[in-house]
Amino acid sequence: MNSSPLQVLQGVFGYPEFRYQQAEIIDTLLQGGDALVLMPTGGGKSLCYQIPALVRPGVGVVVSPLIALMQDQVNALRQLGIRAAFLNSTLDSRQRYETEQAFLRGEMDLLYVAPERLLMDQMLTLMDRSRIALFAIDEAHCVSQWGHDFRKEYQQLSVLHQRFPEVPRIALTATADERTRREIVEQLDLGRARVFLHSFDRPNIRYTLAEGQGGREALWRFLEREHPGEAGIVYCLSRKKVETTAEWLSARGREALPYHAGLPDLVRYRHQERFLREDGLIIVATIAFGMGIDKPDVRFVAHLSLPKSIEAYYQETGRAGRNGQPADAWMAYGLQDVIILRQMVQESDAAEPFKRVALHKLEAMLGLCELTSCRRQVLLAYFGEHQETPCGNCDNCLAPPITRDARVAAQQALSCVYRTGQRFGVGYLVAVLLGRVDDRIRRNGHDRVSTFGIGKELTEREWHSLFRQLIARSVLAIDPEGFGALHFTESCRPYLRGEVPLQLRRRQTVTAKKSERRREPGQPHDSVRPQDRGLFEGLRALRKRLAEQQGLPPFAIFHDATLIDLVKRRPASLEGLRGILGIGEIKLQRYGTLLIECLREYPMPKLLDNTLSDTVNETLVMYTQGFTPAEIATRRAFKSSTIYNHLAAAIEVGLLDARQCLPLTPGEYDAIAFAVVQLNICAEGKIAPLHEALGQVYDYGVLRCVVAAECG
Repeated sequence: MNSSPLQVLQGVFGYPEFRYQQAEIIDTLLQGGDALVLMPTGGGKSLCYQIPALVRPGVGVVVSPLIALMQDQVNALRQLGIRAAFLNSTLDSRQRYETEQAFLRGEMDLLYVAPERLLMDQMLTLMDRSRIALFAIDEAHCVSQWGHDFRKEYQQLSVLHQRFPEVPRIALTATADERTRREIVEQLDLGRARVFLHSFDRPNIRYTLAEGQGGREALWRFLEREHPGEAGIVYCLSRKKVETTAEWLSARGREALPYHAGLPDLVRYRHQERFLREDGLIIVATIAFGMGIDKPDVRFVAHLSLPKSIEAYYQETGRAGRNGQPADAWMAYGLQDVIILRQMVQESDAAEPFKRVALHKLEAMLGLCELTSCRRQVLLAYFGEHQETPCGNCDNCLAPPITRDARVAAQQALSCVYRTGQRFGVGYLVAVLLGRVDDRIRRNGHDRVSTFGIGKELTEREWHSLFRQLIARSVLAIDPEGFGALHFTESCRPYLRGEVPLQLRRRQTVTAKKSERRREPGQPHDSVRPQDRGLFEGLRALRKRLAEQQGLPPFAIFHDATLIDLVKRRPASLEGLRGILGIGEIKLQRYGTLLIECLREYPMPKLLDNTLSDTVNETLVMYTQGFTPAEIATRRAFKSSTIYNHLAAAIEVGLLDARQCLPLTPGEYDAIAFAVVQLNICAEGKIAPLHEALGQVYDYGVLRCVVAAECG
């Protein structure tokens, strides 16, 4: 392709300009150099190798770890007119032969292949006979034995440099701490590669981490308040919890599908395909689900179990909000998760150094959970990135936690551990502290120890929280051989003596208010104005129909960003579509006429062609649909005066005639208008004197409408 990178970006992909360091990365590969790219999910990593593969002579070979990821990316590229293909186990012998021959003849632009297949002698020989434009190693963090997605085949990919030293390579990942970055460089022989480290921050994601007691009900409140009818992922630690949670959500009215490695391959495939293709579905999964999922409109990722590391947490939460729109990373964690994860590490066959690293990573994850300051600052610091100011978009920033001096309570808890012989778990210890007598406590004689009943100032839940935070700080350790028994660590003694101050999070009961909901039920998208929703839904319906006809997920046709750009700009011609985000020449040819027809079906009413606030336009949309102010107030759960205030805003800018929209006779209106003049309301700007002068008969909102008409 004899085009510049910018021409390819605009003409093929439909984007006006490069973002972040894309231009520099692409230039490095075009010059024959290697690159290591760390960029957050949704930041445009794939363009960094797709564009140079189109510009350089030969075929770009992309190493991708998952079949589903390959298929999605190839489908999306073919929609753009790019000759893309994959080689994996889903192909039969004839399809595989045809793909290999097309590769040899150079009749493709990009070939996706799994690392296992790439390392086969047959594939290496095939590449020897072909002209290779570049090698792209996607999800490069899989090379790290310390990472959460380790794939041993990745550690053999240095063969690419040894066998094809002149072919540029690019390794890409969204998740890698300093240790993992070093390992990527060492294992892939990228010592001379330029490193492009973009910010790890995903500012559109709001982080919320809460205690896990009553996790399901808390999850339900979160879904109903923040994401009614929207797509998302719920992660659980065990297969059983995945299945029971999916059943529970479905029984409550949200369509939820389970996904874990124990399900038949066909079931997993069907559930994943439905999630990609349908709107509003929830996938409940173990970590077996997610890597490479390219669904851009995942609005939330919820954890009902604690992730095993900050890398895992960051990778999993990064599947939300890939389109840059507001999204949520929500978690309910509990002490039982810690016990299970630590037992899994201790009982594994891994070498001791690996176990130590795994436990260290778990401690870091617990530290993030129990934090009382900005979570994003700590999350970014883990990846070596410093953020000066608190983010303002995590639970600790939005609602700073109340802390308490826990020095005495910690002494009581640790003393109870000591008095009971360091042989019991949290539940038993809390029962002793609260002075509960049962057969087991009486049999062990622990109803006679000095710590029996000394902890009644705290609730059972508060004691559980205290023990969890002591564990998170490594003051106490869990004995996996002792069924979760707690015992002292080397750092325990200063806390036992009360020599170390300890400020801990005080558990708060949060009651969700209506105002906390970011969108009203039925609102399809944060960036879509109320007056544009009909068009947006029409475009979504068109996109879905086109996707079903071709057996593709909707986002392979157009991303939400394209639809949002369309409703904002409402182009009236094919030429006007050229500037729309994500519409290149091929998509313009394929879908342009259909888009223009859809745009014409949803003209903008004059009343709604304004710059008023969304909440005002929400009312105006319903007003154009024939609802009375009283009916709008009922449906929106507002006071009537509030609805009239919305109408007043439209009256003030000349969009509505007050006499036509108010429940007033001509005589009543004239009387109010006369009083407005007599009381000099236009100059004073106060409604109260008018309300008093008219005998408090009329609603404040109605009076504001008249004032807006007479004074505006």
